[in-house]
Amino acid sequence: MTQVPNYDPAAVEAKWQERWAREHGNEPDLDRPDRPFYNLMMFPYPSAEGLHVGNMFAFTGADIYGRFKRLSGHDVFEPIGFDAFGIHSENYALSVGTHPGKLIPQNIETFRRQLRRFGGMFDWRHELSTTDPRYYKWTQWIFLQLFKAGLAFRKKAAVNWCPKDMSVVANEQVINGYCERHPDTKVELRYLEQWFFAISKYAERLLKNLDWLDWSDSTRALQRNWIGRSEGAELVFETPAGLKITVFTTRPDTVFGATYMVLAPEHALVDPLTAEEQRRAVSAYRRDAQRMDVVSRRVAGEKSKTGVFLGSYARNPATGEAIPIWIADYVLMEYGTGAIMAVPAHDKRDFEFATQFGLPIREVVRTGEPLPSVSEDGALVNSGPFDGMPSREAGPRIVASLKAKGLATPQVQYRLHDWCISRQRFWGPPIPIIHCDHCGPVGVPEKDLPVELPFIEDFRPDASGVSPLARHKEWYFVKCPRCGEQGRRETDVSDTFLDSAWYYLRYPSTEFDDRPWDPTRTKTWLPVTSYIGGNEHAVLHLLYSRFITMVLQELGHVAFEEPFPKFRAHGLIIKDGAKMSKSRGNVVIPDAYIQKWGADTFRMYLMFLGPFHEGGDFRDEGITGIRRFLDKVWTLAHEAAALTAGARSGLPAGVERKLHQTIKKVTADTESLDYNTAIAAMMEYLNLVRDEGVSSRQAIEPLLLMLAPYAPHLAEELWSVLGHGQSIFCERWPAFDERLAVAGEVEVVVQVNGKVRGRVSVNRGASEAEVLARAMQDESVKKFVNGNPVRKTIYVPDRVLNLVV
Repeated sequence: MTQVPNYDPAAVEAKWQERWAREHGNEPDLDRPDRPFYNLMMFPYPSAEGLHVGNMFAFTGADIYGRFKRLSGHDVFEPIGFDAFGIHSENYALSVGTHPGKLIPQNIETFRRQLRRFGGMFDWRHELSTTDPRYYKWTQWIFLQLFKAGLAFRKKAAVNWCPKDMSVVANEQVINGYCERHPDTKVELRYLEQWFFAISKYAERLLKNLDWLDWSDSTRALQRNWIGRSEGAELVFETPAGLKITVFTTRPDTVFGATYMVLAPEHALVDPLTAEEQRRAVSAYRRDAQRMDVVSRRVAGEKSKTGVFLGSYARNPATGEAIPIWIADYVLMEYGTGAIMAVPAHDKRDFEFATQFGLPIREVVRTGEPLPSVSEDGALVNSGPFDGMPSREAGPRIVASLKAKGLATPQVQYRLHDWCISRQRFWGPPIPIIHCDHCGPVGVPEKDLPVELPFIEDFRPDASGVSPLARHKEWYFVKCPRCGEQGRRETDVSDTFLDSAWYYLRYPSTEFDDRPWDPTRTKTWLPVTSYIGGNEHAVLHLLYSRFITMVLQELGHVAFEEPFPKFRAHGLIIKDGAKMSKSRGNVVIPDAYIQKWGADTFRMYLMFLGPFHEGGDFRDEGITGIRRFLDKVWTLAHEAAALTAGARSGLPAGVERKLHQTIKKVTADTESLDYNTAIAAMMEYLNLVRDEGVSSRQAIEPLLLMLAPYAPHLAEELWSVLGHGQSIFCERWPAFDERLAVAGEVEVVVQVNGKVRGRVSVNRGASEAEVLARAMQDESVKKFVNGNPVRKTIYVPDRVLNLVV
């Protein structure tokens, strides 16, 4: 009996991690690859807590795919880095009383240790951090390219302001009027000068390219909804004084039913349209609206209706009627034109508003439904010459009629708005602009980049809306590079989404300080071959990266417009049926599990929880099954190694058939990221091998090759035990024989005149004639055929044979 040594994951994993580092095994030749494959995963934000199980789930899934492609003959580049700027890091630094410049490097070192420990195939030569001046020099350079192209501009805008963060927060970070990061802090509306990128100019391209991108359907749907294309028309409502109010509508077929108008409280025409007797009420209402955050105002129309009549009227362009003009907080300047035509008979919000304030309600689309009827499947009524016309047909005709009078323009609008990149905080890359009283905003000369973030002790933000950098006078005041007069640096830092919008371009070129990316390397490795990440970044990160790439392509800096032709979204991990959170005390810290079970066991357990695109429920008791499986592999490989060298005993037919079926399934499932079923197939094969008492190299070596992407340390060790001198990742993925892969018996249901009359066992892939012959030997089938001729047969291969007699 062979004496099998104990499987000690900690020793095995430490051994192979050291060897990978020493032999540079995970470092492809970036300049002369035969088959380049850029395997990208979303780089982590280095929090103080370290990597959590969600990070590990995502990284493991991406790493398995990269290792699989390497075994398939590709030169795989799998880099890693750290998205280390931002408000989360700064807030944590404030809470613990440590400067982020000291804290973040410590956090990165923790992450680095954890990433090495789990066995990722990372090329550490090209690690990057967004906080490194060698990196953000080029983030600032990208800003300047957009600024020179007229795509970066400054304007005053309504923003959500968190009094606790003392900074702008995005709409997505406002939950029921409160800050996502501080659930007890109500968000306010402020008007600040902000820097924007003109992403809205690219809305149509961003939308159309989704048609051909090889992305997860869920991700494509999220981006389409965010871009929000809508076709309609811009209509003009004129006032007696000759002022023109434009509205955008997707339902021009209902314009005959517009009985009043509503403007946003901030609309430029509110003042000139307000009658003197209404001015006090209007001013008070505008002050109240300004105290509300953008998100609360957007949903205000779904709750109680408030508004004030301006005391003036505009002419409905279709009917010629004078209709009253109101203001209400649910109309926002950032959506459409900041004015709406209200059609209460065919819009729920308008109906409730009109009911509350006693405004006219006129049906103009007859659908047979009670009002308000929002269906477009009806015929027009009360619409003059368009009465009786189908609603969908009437809309374009009404627009054409009004266009002839100069009162309508067909138009496409998007929900996507320009990207506000300004942040009034400290921990971020300074925006490379110098403000001059004579020259206006001037870009910092490229030779002077980077504009380094100064180390200042007093980095706490205040309520002024001005970045703490403004208090650092020796940094703040600088000469204007154009005229030489006294100027002032821009004190806002840029959004962290700009840092991550181009990091994939930098990875292959991190050693170059004189260029953001090397043209030859970029042509060789980009666009990214495969990108795997979470759908929580499906909208902003992916959208902004696509936009930045389109701009860079237009400006001649890269040769492609889409950075990620293939993207796959992974699912989420929960714990014992509940979402992980500190308050529930159910957060899984990977370190303890890896220390107890080993990285390979932990990797495989995460992948076995459920489909990778869905995630799964982490339960402590489930991990033992994976460990038992690896123990069995360990034992079987050592038993095979103990056989006489060169002995080839061959495989029993059943084992050989199962091996080829397993290779076929694991190949297909690993390619499609169906890791849980690939693992199940390997387990099933191993059980058969053990049941049959087989311990040959022919049985175990193909299994180790399939297992290598999932449990790389164990596979390396056992490959070495079997006498191989080089890394298992220098080998090739096993091939399967299609004939053997489809071999084996299947049960075919036999029907007579559509009713099940028997079942027969045949070889998989058997012909119709073979199945018919076997069926006609079955006593039950023969009884129901009863000697009658078979007039017709219908055969579904390997499943059903129907005899028509």
